[in-house]
Amino acid sequence: MKSNKKNIAFGEPCIDKNFYKSIKSNLDSKWIGTGPLSKKFEIEFSNYKKSKFSLAVNSCTSAIFLSLKSLKLKKNDEVITTPMTFCSTVNCIIHAGGKPILVDIKENTLNIDEDKIEEKINKNTKALLIVHFAGLPCNMDKIKKIVSRYNIKLIEDCAHSIESKYRGIEVGNFGYSGCYSFYVNKNITTCEGGMVTTKNKTLHNFIIKNRLHGLSKDAWKRFFPNKQKKNIYYYDVLSAGYKFNMPDLNASMGLSQLKSVQNFWLKRKRIHEYYRKKLLKLPIKFQEFDDQEITHSYHLFLFFIDCKKTNKTRDQLVEFLNKNKIGFGIHYRAINSMTYYKKNFNWSKKDAPIAYNVGENTISLPLYPHLTFQKIDFICDKILNFFKK
Repeated sequence: MKSNKKNIAFGEPCIDKNFYKSIKSNLDSKWIGTGPLSKKFEIEFSNYKKSKFSLAVNSCTSAIFLSLKSLKLKKNDEVITTPMTFCSTVNCIIHAGGKPILVDIKENTLNIDEDKIEEKINKNTKALLIVHFAGLPCNMDKIKKIVSRYNIKLIEDCAHSIESKYRGIEVGNFGYSGCYSFYVNKNITTCEGGMVTTKNKTLHNFIIKNRLHGLSKDAWKRFFPNKQKKNIYYYDVLSAGYKFNMPDLNASMGLSQLKSVQNFWLKRKRIHEYYRKKLLKLPIKFQEFDDQEITHSYHLFLFFIDCKKTNKTRDQLVEFLNKNKIGFGIHYRAINSMTYYKKNFNWSKKDAPIAYNVGENTISLPLYPHLTFQKIDFICDKILNFFKK
């Protein structure tokens, strides 16, 4: 395999002619703020996810925060979540006024261990915030029974799992809300953006009311009103809301990307399967899943080093990949290994030992639809050589 003269990026958005065309059309309209395209994106996303309501926001973090904030959490109210996630999942619980409670993951799936959830439920538990990690759906049969038995809200962090399904049902439709990310490295992108799906009318109304400062009317509705209705050019403030709306410029990207979502998914699936086949015999562990039960979104290709079978470390592999100009990601260091949470919640390795160990040994490889197999072969050959030395 020839040497790599240019860096292989860890992640890149998949941008085609339709992407540019959609943005140009919006720019030519002279209206790039929140307006008709944001609404159209919501409708088309609902059609894709088979959800009753879809509400566009500026990030998945905003989607999770608004879902939690609507619960009116009080002091000592608890929200159970996973330690194997990005920090925003836990931060949203804190900012919404709740106390995060960790339940460790299963080593084979990297998702929250559904068999340990009930141990952490008590009279203060108000919600369960799960993460479909890397695009692998959690065990929704068991989780649905738990939230029903204890009458707690289920919020699904679907940042990795736009295309994911569990027993044929789209993730994000199992509980109170589903929260999606369209960040630049996600399966479809609006550069920055997110979406909330829900069948709950109360949550729907809360988000409509609070995602744009609590205004009664946004600028589009004030200055481009329906001619059949009375024109009202001023706004009222109905609540002390937030600045979480999605502009039409971002929505125009999402509309273009949504048209290609299935094609993107198929390409990532092929790359994911190719990686596994090439690296199967190494002293590493992959995320495990049953193809007959779920649809994986293939957002990340990750593995973690099996310390029982090799003396090689993740940090050595990181250094090796850097030298060979190969991009990578760390998804993720466990929440209970982070300074802020150790300091403020007194968390340590013992609070979630499986997540902690995975977080110290995991690494993600480049995975995006236009990544060439020539580059994938180069990556795999280098990793094979790393473990041979």
